Amino acid sequence: MSASPTTGAIEIPNDYPVELTAPDITPYAAGNTGTPYIWSFDSGTPGPHVMISALVHGNEICGAIALDWLLRREVRPVRGSLSLGFVNIDAYSRFDPKDPNATRWADEDFNRLWSDEVLSGERDSSELRRAREIRPFMDSIDILLDIHSMQRPSPAFMMAGMRSKGRDLARQIGVPEIVISDQGHAAGVRMRDYSGFSDPASPKNAVLIECGQHWEKAAADLAIDTSLRMLRAQGTIADDFGGDLGRGATAPQTFVEVTEAVTVKTEKDFTFIRPFTGGETIPDKGTLIAHDGDEEILTPYDNCFLVMPSMRLWKGQTAVRLGKIIG
Repeated sequence: MSASPTTGAIEIPNDYPVELTAPDITPYAAGNTGTPYIWSFDSGTPGPHVMISALVHGNEICGAIALDWLLRREVRPVRGSLSLGFVNIDAYSRFDPKDPNATRWADEDFNRLWSDEVLSGERDSSELRRAREIRPFMDSIDILLDIHSMQRPSPAFMMAGMRSKGRDLARQIGVPEIVISDQGHAAGVRMRDYSGFSDPASPKNAVLIECGQHWEKAAADLAIDTSLRMLRAQGTIADDFGGDLGRGATAPQTFVEVTEAVTVKTEKDFTFIRPFTGGETIPDKGTLIAHDGDEEILTPYDNCFLVMPSMRLWKGQTAVRLGKIIG
């Protein structure tokens, strides 16, 4: 397993069956906003500008399936505006189910670029060019649902950021059962944390859903379900749009606050003591979970909740997030 920490090819073997078929999104290439692959519809009635985004990572295809599902059914808002965006087109265009881990990005991680310093800086990459292209459009969004999936089989997570408004939005949507509050990554700022989305004084709001393992059918089902629940919660679509989908009873949600993101310090010398998948609760403080070179990574408190242990264990990347269950 190898790759540059931030750029270059990703060489991670795939251990999981690819149950999903990546949809052909070329019919959506022109968009209707002046920005390729971005579609927007205005109801003519006051209300928030709501966006659902997919393919921030080019191999996380469940979001593309959800947007394709909505567009094929000619979704339209009855209040405010609705936008649907396919994001990292360059990476997605290279997707190969025989090597599905390889196309998370073309040059670098699109979801670590969303600070003013990076977006307005002098660096260049395929992802940065696309981020700069859609940035003016993102500035117009009031409510964002960003659809993702995960490397390993794990319970689905809603990533709500550290602000109470993010947790409130997760409650309105009602799924999935686990809601994570975290600061993101040392390697850079996520799109869901961009500008007003993470500003407690701004009415803008965003959540990021991790729908499950990348290739499992259930991930696409949850992406569609969550999209419908979010749009209904905002009053964006007619209540009968989507029929019975997104209407089932929901389980009580569990809220987890991340206290520490474990960032890899060594070059190719970080190892977990066993193959954690995420969602595990480690009962005892001081339990060894990994080695980073000579450093032992220990749980900092009892009942430590593990969030998304990574297979990309390169220097500067997040290896795992450690959290407390808060409600």
